[in-house]
Amino acid sequence: MTPNFSSDFFADNRRRLRELVKLDAPIVVTANGLLQRGGDSSFAFQQDASFWYLTGLSEPEIILVMGVSGDYLMVPPREAVREAFDGAVDFSELTKRSGIDVVYDLTSGWKQLRRQLQTAKRYATVAPNPPYVEFWGMYTNPARASLTEKIKEIASDSELYDIRKDIARLRMVKQASELRALQQAIDITIDSMTEASSLDKLAAYQYEYEFDAAIAYGFRKRGARGNAFEPIVASGKSGATIHSMLNNGPMKQGELIIVDVGAEYDGYCADITRTYSIGGQPSNRQQAIHAAVLEVQEYGYGLLKPGVLLREYEKQIETYMGEKLLELSLIKTADKESIRTYYPHACSHFLGLDPHDAGDYEQALLPGTVLTCEPGIYIPEEGIGVRTEDDLVITESGVEVLSARLPKTLM
Repeated sequence: MTPNFSSDFFADNRRRLRELVKLDAPIVVTANGLLQRGGDSSFAFQQDASFWYLTGLSEPEIILVMGVSGDYLMVPPREAVREAFDGAVDFSELTKRSGIDVVYDLTSGWKQLRRQLQTAKRYATVAPNPPYVEFWGMYTNPARASLTEKIKEIASDSELYDIRKDIARLRMVKQASELRALQQAIDITIDSMTEASSLDKLAAYQYEYEFDAAIAYGFRKRGARGNAFEPIVASGKSGATIHSMLNNGPMKQGELIIVDVGAEYDGYCADITRTYSIGGQPSNRQQAIHAAVLEVQEYGYGLLKPGVLLREYEKQIETYMGEKLLELSLIKTADKESIRTYYPHACSHFLGLDPHDAGDYEQALLPGTVLTCEPGIYIPEEGIGVRTEDDLVITESGVEVLSARLPKTLM
């Protein structure tokens, strides 16, 4: 059992979801499945965050059914050979972690669900994403689609109710135990970045991967599972690419390096970015760009509070960034297209079980919402990228910056 979360946490999340959905029908949520890496090996398993939020379980392929008369789990069988390699599923441990006493094999579980669907004619689930998301250029985990296809097979008349927005609203506002886990992930990230970015170590690194490895080592030795996402350690012109994740270029004197990393602790993710000067005093131009980014971030802090709509906040950030870009002589007019040439991303996103966590961007911010604030300026023609990112929580009156302990100086 993880130190921050007991079975009561997951049971209460299920209760709150039922109250929010208000549907006299089963709620069915699946774990992720393993994805093939090559031959008979899989990629490192990453659990579906919403399934974990409701169960605390980290095993693949399990299905949660929140029935009208009670909750149960469906667990697929494992061949003896697979058990020898991967281990057997401990049913008592599933119950202990999730607080769910009833565990069925797939045959018995689907028989139970079929009866409920025949009565209710409806079911609620996290609707599947398309198999391929063109915008991101990636394939999605097929577990949700497999679940809905199976339900259609056994109850073709059942109507799907999509709970994505409901569960996003629950996950958007963090509970005390979640905030503790997030702060631990953030503190591990801060301490590891501080250790790895000391002046003597910055002077000794020859390649980006050395910096990357030093931070990853710091995460593990401080108790984190590892990186919450693929780290970005990008210097010089590579830093002008927002998500440059090759992390293998040479670190050259006089250039800047963006370090965008986060530890994962107890399932929760930190996401912090700092920009450092490699090998001494940064140039006046580099300092001016860095100062502009910090000014935009401070402006963002002043805007964030309960009741704010993120879409309106982002428009205000964009306008203020336009003023900074004009001052830097990067643009001649502060129109959207010109601004987005050098500042092409949003300033804030939700943070929690996922680095870009679930949340409702149409809902006003509430106390307990955890966000990032990460303005940046990217100038490929000058070989300069600068980004500063901090993690914060909305309070009753404004924000508390959870990562404020990490310095923002270039050196």
